[in-house]
Amino acid sequence: MSRLFGPMRQIGYVVRDIEKAMLDWSNVCGIGPWFYNEKANFESVTYNGKDCSNLQISLAFANSGDIQIELIQQRCNTPSMYLEFLAGGKEGMQHWSSWPENYHEIYKRALEQGHTVLLEGMNPRGPFAYFKNEGLQGSVVEISQLTPGRRGFFDMVREAAVNWDGRDPIRPV
Repeated sequence: MSRLFGPMRQIGYVVRDIEKAMLDWSNVCGIGPWFYNEKANFESVTYNGKDCSNLQISLAFANSGDIQIELIQQRCNTPSMYLEFLAGGKEGMQHWSSWPENYHEIYKRALEQGHTVLLEGMNPRGPFAYFKNEGLQGSVVEISQLTPGRRGFFDMVREAAVNWDGRDPIRPV
């Protein structure tokens, strides 16, 4: 567990083909079912302090035990940390996430300890922020406030994985 951010709850992967990635995770690793949101909704998003609310991404979520796997595919050319990651020739694990209830306290503490906000925003389930600290050699840490809506969705994803029999590997949200 991170003394600053809390327990690791999610590992985020930036991918070029989310549909293929969901099937690969399901068929090769047996992880699923995937809850797929083809067009994520944001109330606001900034990247390096600049508005990028027109960001178009697809998201998919599944659990392996208590750890959630998130797949992210950017579907536009809006500057973002996802596009920057891919442009650097990378694909795969890009961040890990915690889900604190005391989001604003953790956010403030992260800034005080030298972390920089890369991307942050608000979606229907609440606020989220991605932090970078050069001492982590390029690693990104996300915090997402554990609101009732986020808790309900993430609990549903985790519970669906418990006895998943491999059927219906991709489930639209």
